[in-house]
This record gives sequence, C-alpha cells and structure tokens, in this order.
Amino acid sequence: MDINFELYKVFYFAAKTMNFSKAAEKLYVSQSAVSQSIKLLEKKLDTKLFFRHTKNMKLTCEGETLFKHIEQAFNFIKSGERALFEISNLMEGEIRIGASDTICKYFLLPYFKKFHENYPNIKIHITNRPSPLCLELLKRGNIDIAVINLSDKYKYENLEVTPVKTIQDVFIGGERFNELKDKTINLKELEKYPILSLEKNSTTRVYFEKLIKKNNVKISPEIELDSIDLLVEMTKIGLGISFVIEDAIKEDLKKGNIFTLNMKEKIPSRSIGIVTHKKIPLPSAGKEFLGMF
Repeated sequence: MDINFELYKVFYFAAKTMNFSKAAEKLYVSQSAVSQSIKLLEKKLDTKLFFRHTKNMKLTCEGETLFKHIEQAFNFIKSGERALFEISNLMEGEIRIGASDTICKYFLLPYFKKFHENYPNIKIHITNRPSPLCLELLKRGNIDIAVINLSDKYKYENLEVTPVKTIQDVFIGGERFNELKDKTINLKELEKYPILSLEKNSTTRVYFEKLIKKNNVKISPEIELDSIDLLVEMTKIGLGISFVIEDAIKEDLKKGNIFTLNMKEKIPSRSIGIVTHKKIPLPSAGKEFLGMF
C-alpha cells in the first residue's frame, strides 16, 4: 500500500492529542491541513479512524489498532535518533525507566544515585507504574528499561529478561495482634483475621491469591491499597494483617512497630528482573545503567 509516511505522522499527533488544533501546533501546519491529511489517510485505508462530534473526538476501533502500531514505530524512530546522538559520548541525553514505587524505593534508589554521580548530565526519566503496565510501556517503546516483579503470567515475547534480585514476601502484624507474635500458624487460620492487601492485578496481589488458592484458603481482603508503605502504616495502627515484601519493613521491624508472622507453610521467594526490548536499540545511557547490575 503506497501511503505517504507524513500522513501517518499527522495521524500520530492527532491521535496523541485528540485535538486537530493541538496536532497542527506540534506539526507547524494549519488545522485544515491536519483535517485534510486525516481524510486522505482514511480514504487510502478505506476505513474511518476518528469519531468527530463538535469538540469531542475519539478513535474508532480501527483507529485504536492503527495507533498502537504507529505509536510503537514512532518510539522506535525516536530511540534510534537518541542512540545515534549518544553514541559518541555520555555528556547529555536521557534514560527512560519504568518501575513501581516499591521497586524504585526499595531497590533502585542506590543505582539512581550512583548513575547520577557518574553521568550528572544524563536525565533519568522515571515512569511509576505497576509491573504489568511497565511491560506494556516497554513493548510500545515508551520506556527503554522496565524493572519489574517477574511473573510466569506475563508474556515476554521479543523481550530480554534478566533476574537481578530475590525478594521474600511475609505476613506482618501490629500490636493489636500480639497474640500471634510467638505462635506458628497456618494460612487457614488467617481466614479469621482482617487482611490488608495491594490492589487486584498488581504482581504481589496475584502472587498472594495464587498462594492462598494453592493452600485451599479463602481470604477476601478488607482493605485494598496501591501502596506497600500505606499497608505497613495501616498494619501498625491495627487495621489488619498485611502481605508485603521483607525489604519494605526492615526499619519498622528494628523499631518493634510490627512483627512477621511465623507461617507453617513455606512462602516461595520471587524475583525482580530487568527487561529490555530485543528489537529496540538501547541508548548508550541505558547500556551504562544496565552495566551497574
């Protein structure tokens, strides 16, 4: 199909901004030129790409499908440009990393510090998202590196995965549940207690549900949050028992604010991994960052 790539460029900005006027500003053309280009592209593809009603507009199903591919292609090109720009030195540029708040705080902070000390002019752009969303951003070319909780639930096609750290999950309680402090209990007994958990679809929550299902335990968390730090704080004030990673509670354990429950069942460890895209050139800054591990 012989279609001028400029039409796809116009489509990309129109779909990205959902506004022909804003797309025209970014492309330095008139709004009319954007509108005509979209009409021409729709004619050549023989399909409607946008629903347009006065000031509101949205992509059609066909438009959404096309945008996923065009966005990825656009990001591939930008990655190539950055790789060429940075190939001679690391005096400037950027690295785009996707990771959850928890992974950033309890694992990546020392690496960010060291990288910034070594390359102060390289911008570290961090996108905080749960692990599943970080993988999607990586596949679309929106980030260079994803640092995630690895799971056999994910699809790693065209991705390079390197495990870099083992993590251990534990159940924790506060002063309200001191009767459990010196006991060894099984998972079934936790059905009697209020359980606090991360939100559904987070990697830790999926792992938690897999654990209780394997042991024929029925637990429905009373409170769901998107932050491990908040889970720990709510555990400290006695709202329930939480399922968290050990790295997040070291200081509170030392202070005696919380304690870990002794479980009869062994809770298998998990891994944090670094993921890159096999088909997208990693910029020099990204290679240097990976070299730190």
